[in-house]
Amino acid sequence: MTEFDFLYDGTEETKTRFVCVVGETLRRFDLAITSTNRFYGKKLVTDMQTGRTAVIGPDDLEEEGYLEHAYKLNEEEANELRAFLSDVVGPISFTDI
Repeated sequence: MTEFDFLYDGTEETKTRFVCVVGETLRRFDLAITSTNRFYGKKLVTDMQTGRTAVIGPDDLEEEGYLEHAYKLNEEEANELRAFLSDVVGPISFTDI
């Protein structure tokens, strides 16, 4: 049997919002947006069509190329997703300080 060194192992209650949106590019986004106490208040956003997941906060939305890379989007699609997520993603909170 393989032995593992656990870096962490915990369970917590989370809140997940499931939403499907379509913008002007007609790109459909089926998203699972999970709120957790981890990631300093950032959201765990999963594109359920592709399985791609990223941890997203307001600073990530401002980072050039972040959404394009994380979700394999073109610039126009990323701008639509950014516009939607800017209303969903709240400020970063440091709950462990």
